[in-house]
Amino acid sequence: MNEPPKLQPALFGGLVIGVLSALPIISLGNCCCCLWVVSGGVIAAWIMQANHPYAITVADGAVAGLLAGLVGAVVLLLLSVPISITLGPIHERLLERLVEGSTDLPPAMREMLENARADRGPIGLAISFMFQLVVGSMFSTVGGILGALLFRKGPAAGTAPPAYPEAPPDVPPPAGY
Repeated sequence: MNEPPKLQPALFGGLVIGVLSALPIISLGNCCCCLWVVSGGVIAAWIMQANHPYAITVADGAVAGLLAGLVGAVVLLLLSVPISITLGPIHERLLERLVEGSTDLPPAMREMLENARADRGPIGLAISFMFQLVVGSMFSTVGGILGALLFRKGPAAGTAPPAYPEAPPDVPPPAGY
């Protein structure tokens, strides 16, 4: 049996992950159970199944999701650099106003906002990339598995068709037997 191609689904799934995770407001969707990352894995499995005449296996979906997560991390890094350069000063001023203007913030929240101001730059991007590479790949693999289960065409190739239920003993067999 021929293997389903995985490069094209991984590229499309990775583009979904990287673009939607890099956009400033839209990226908040990842706060909801890694929505864009899992969706990229599902899309990769869906495209793989659409391009293959036989049912894909769960392992095929997992590999497509994993590859989509790796591609998504690279796309996210490539898009985060220009977005960070362009919107960095605006983001810095916004966080500064939040820290200075809120006197009734709990100390933990104030510290978190100050750390967010400090985490912008090459080291912050490198940490974000490594996090996306490891954790994002895990979640996109789960998405690939879900996609393989959701979009599977009939039974997997090489499996036996489902057995017909046996007729009760008091029912005569159909004509021709």
